[in-house]
Amino acid sequence: MIRKYFAVEKNKQTATITIYGDITSYPWFEGDVSSANLSKQLEAMNDVDEINVYINSYGGEVKEGIAIYNALKRHKAKVRTICDGFACSIASVIFMAGDERIMNEASMLMIHNAWTYAEGNAAQLRKQAEDLEKITQLSIEAYKAHSSLTEEEIKAFMDAETWILPCEAVDCGFATTIEKAEKAVASQNAKAKLLAIVRAYQKNQETNEESDDTPDDDEQDEPEKNPDNPPDDDSNDDPDKDDPKDDDPEEPADDDPDDDSEADKEKEAAQMWSGFFNALKKL
Repeated sequence: MIRKYFAVEKNKQTATITIYGDITSYPWFEGDVSSANLSKQLEAMNDVDEINVYINSYGGEVKEGIAIYNALKRHKAKVRTICDGFACSIASVIFMAGDERIMNEASMLMIHNAWTYAEGNAAQLRKQAEDLEKITQLSIEAYKAHSSLTEEEIKAFMDAETWILPCEAVDCGFATTIEKAEKAVASQNAKAKLLAIVRAYQKNQETNEESDDTPDDDEQDEPEKNPDNPPDDDSNDDPDKDDPKDDDPEEPADDDPDDDSEADKEKEAAQMWSGFFNALKKL
């Protein structure tokens, strides 16, 4: 499935939400997501039992992110949030909405204090600072509800604008688990792999040649001739017995030319593989 920047999809009793862009009240680009759009679609899926939310976002507007967080928490379905890349700023708060919060091995959270642009006189700027502290407290409450950190520790993380690795996220309680990709480890040395194949083939060829040189049991068990007891000569007993000299000279020989042809082909193939393997050894 090709994942869009922002999409809500439903498959039977499971819904999938993909947030791969900015959180904003004015969606303009394909990746933008607003609380209004997402909430409407969530309400239309009141029959789902499970919601998977995939996140890769730098964040955006606090009010939009808080509304999305609450909409997910309010839904009766089990919510699973998965960090596919970055879940920064208010996107990390949306990540907190999951009953299961899954970090991929290559993913990160980032938390910090709310910020804004401001202008005005001293009194207005002081009020703006006080307002920002209250707005930041919304995110702190979301982190507190799910992490094992105290409010003071969370504030220290936010003051430092902290990037959080998957293992740190689990240790702090921000995430419940790390999803690890299970893949067969690829060989990093192609030459060593090829040489191993060459040696195995050559060993097999040598074993076959040794087995071909072993004499047959019939040849080994042939009794030795005893000069004291020469075999009976029945050549004169049967005068009607055919003389070997009378054999038809035109009778074909027992040797089959096809056998020689097959042997030549096998020899040619062996020489070809031998040359190929010798070339590989020189890599």
